[in-house]
Amino acid sequence: MDDRTTTDFKKSKPVDPAPTLDEPKTGRRLLLLVAVVGLGAAVWWWYGQKSQTQDGTTPTTQRGGRFNPYANAMPVVTAAVDKGDIDITLDALGTVTSLATVTIKSQISGYLMNVNYTEGQTVNKGDLLVEIDDRPYKLALQNAEGALARDEATLHSAELDLKRYQDLAKTNAVPRQQLDQQVALVDQDKANILSDQAQIETQKLNIVYCHIIAPVNGRVGLRLVDQGNYVTPNDATGLVVITQFKPITVIFPVAEDALPQVTQRLRVAKSLPLTAFDREFKKQLAKGDLKTLDNQIDTTTGTAKLRADFANDDEALFPNQFVNVRVLVDTLKDATVLPQAGIQRGSPGTFVYKVNPADQTVTVQKVKLGPANGERVAIEDGLVPGDIVVIDGADKLRNGAKVVPRDPSGADPAPDKPAAGAQGSGAQGAGAQGSGAQGSGAPQAAGTPPAAGAAAPADNRRDGGRRRRSDP
Repeated sequence: MDDRTTTDFKKSKPVDPAPTLDEPKTGRRLLLLVAVVGLGAAVWWWYGQKSQTQDGTTPTTQRGGRFNPYANAMPVVTAAVDKGDIDITLDALGTVTSLATVTIKSQISGYLMNVNYTEGQTVNKGDLLVEIDDRPYKLALQNAEGALARDEATLHSAELDLKRYQDLAKTNAVPRQQLDQQVALVDQDKANILSDQAQIETQKLNIVYCHIIAPVNGRVGLRLVDQGNYVTPNDATGLVVITQFKPITVIFPVAEDALPQVTQRLRVAKSLPLTAFDREFKKQLAKGDLKTLDNQIDTTTGTAKLRADFANDDEALFPNQFVNVRVLVDTLKDATVLPQAGIQRGSPGTFVYKVNPADQTVTVQKVKLGPANGERVAIEDGLVPGDIVVIDGADKLRNGAKVVPRDPSGADPAPDKPAAGAQGSGAQGAGAQGSGAQGSGAPQAAGTPPAAGAAAPADNRRDGGRRRRSDP
């Protein structure tokens, strides 16, 4: 061949390509990562669908979901305004006072022979308490009786002489002066007899004083003098103290501004019911009646003292005990009442948070308060029976805030379930999650096989980024 038509081709050495990553190894890692993420998403979706099927709710009705109407609402406890009676009362601190506190003292001198009571014993009027040695007084009684007998004999002799002188005086056999002296002697003897009789009664009374009895019903205190001591009427301490328990009274002060109301009711009802409580105003001790009050006001305190009577059959009230008393002055009938926990105080004054049932929002409602009794208060203006008011959870509320009422026990309210056949729109479909696969209008119960002829749901899960060959 011609040299011009021939070309000498030189075999060149192949050029090595640029170094690259290990494609097979990196691809497997990526597929493994995608598979793990997909499996986790599938498990999360399946668990959510199972929970929704078991409790019969959907994501739009669960608390805290994107479409939950209660997501931004404040949980509160509410109460309805009602009609009722309110007791108008007066509270005061009083002192239990016994109607009779008697210190037993001896009226004669002598040795204390017998003590016939025990400390703390309840005694009745007339019961024998102590005995004093009465032997000296019995001897004195015998001496007085002897003197009486002597003077009676002397009087009898003088009366006989007087009769003789009177007979002789008729014939002027004796002087008139001698007759008058005999008349005076008879009168003197009669006076001596009266004195002797008084001495006898005195000694009898001393013997009675030797046996000391209880002057009132009550409880005996601690013994002040022991048996064997010599007692006198001048002893300052006495022998024992008896305090009456049944009935008993409570004396308590009331402000002068409340006196007209009390006196007006006393003129009508003659007495007012009253209840005594313990120091903490929690335990009821007794019930009594207010019947009297003092006749003047203490200028230093501006109060007047009132006395209430208690039967005290169970001896719940003790003398000198401090008690809280509550006097029922009047009763307000058919008043608009509300729990005091619902009353709020702030810049608007006294107000409540009134719940609007239509949109579950609250409105600041000013109210005018009336008398209060315990946990309830009368509303004179601002509310009507049937209104719903927040009584707990009002700390962070504002006018127009949305609330969700709950039970006082703290249980969350049950949200309204959606109507059958409506679980949302868009990807979920209207009335079902798909046609044919899930049925129409109602979700399929868990564990129920699909109806005959219904197409199985498509499985869009991928294995390593590739569709399974078994998938259609």
